[in-house]
Amino acid sequence: MTGSTVNPFTPVIAGVGTSNFGKQPLTAEELVQAAVTEALDSAGITAQDVDAVYVGTVFSYPGTAHRVLRAAGISATPLFTMENACASGTLAVHMAARAVTHGEFRCVLALGVEKMTGSIKGAIPTDPGDPEALAGMQLPSIYAMSANRYIREYGVTPEQLAQVSVKNHAHALNNPRAQYRGTYTVAEILDSRPISDPLTLLQCSPISDGAGAVIVRHPDDVDAGQGVSVRATSFASGAVWPAVAPPEKDRVWNWELIHRTAARAYATAGWTPADVDVCELHDAFTIGELITVEALGFCDEGEGAAFTADGQSTHGGVVPVNPSGGLLSRGHPLGATGTAQVAEVFWQLTGRAGGRQVPGANRGLVETMGGSASALSGNGCVVLALETH
Repeated sequence: MTGSTVNPFTPVIAGVGTSNFGKQPLTAEELVQAAVTEALDSAGITAQDVDAVYVGTVFSYPGTAHRVLRAAGISATPLFTMENACASGTLAVHMAARAVTHGEFRCVLALGVEKMTGSIKGAIPTDPGDPEALAGMQLPSIYAMSANRYIREYGVTPEQLAQVSVKNHAHALNNPRAQYRGTYTVAEILDSRPISDPLTLLQCSPISDGAGAVIVRHPDDVDAGQGVSVRATSFASGAVWPAVAPPEKDRVWNWELIHRTAARAYATAGWTPADVDVCELHDAFTIGELITVEALGFCDEGEGAAFTADGQSTHGGVVPVNPSGGLLSRGHPLGATGTAQVAEVFWQLTGRAGGRQVPGANRGLVETMGGSASALSGNGCVVLALETH
């Protein structure tokens, strides 16, 4: 299944908000209240102005969306809940933008929330009936297999792989909401506790609690120069993997889904990868960022490690990637991850990112990949092309 928006007009993100991220004693209601309050204030509206809400969440109890929104002062409003693994929050933004574009609503709240502390212990579980789980594999080992294949095919070193974590932890130094901030050397990344060879602890995203909120409005309701335009939004579901037949090349897991989703977003926006000024992408594990910068077209296949090690994905490079610190450092509360990524790009494009601001950023890309259902190239992927309004 694939969906993309060709806009008769361009919906606008009028405001965003997030909680802090990390393992914290706050309830889901408190996390959402912080995010929604900030988003409403940012957009200059009240809860009564919201026509509908799309909520992305993964591990929550039934009815969680209704309870957290009631605590945030929103009730008797059409509410849609969706689960798309790590891309649940981004899918909520995608659906909100489509709803505004197609005239169903004029002001929509996209919300992502996850309270993982206390409910998730260790690695995020896979379906116990999947072959991977029956073999004792969880997501770290699945990504580790991708990393080992990538290392074998492209001659990448463990040191280059660790450089992704060095960069993203350094970016997070300027993000006061991030779960982990710090200056690490490659050696320290590689010397952290082994998780699944070649991935170590500091190459894996942490268990996190958090919420993010995004207000999407009709462009007629937002003053020029305010907010961020949604130039394109693309959603695709995973194909049976390997997703190609010979003689076409079979790529590392996830590449096909990300590339297919991004191609539709670029085509709709009329962009090429060279048009992107800043990007927030799915780096649940270091190998994920290397695969994604290639699938998004920022560099050639097999060049992601050198692209990162050469500083091309940090400030002053070709395209700064994950200036927030990414999932590795900001944190990865699954349902809230996508909305946190959108919030970061919104702040970048409106000049509100503080010490992590990318100078002159006018066009930003958000990519979130959800996985892994057995035998698929991923559960689903969302790519958003955002531009200063």
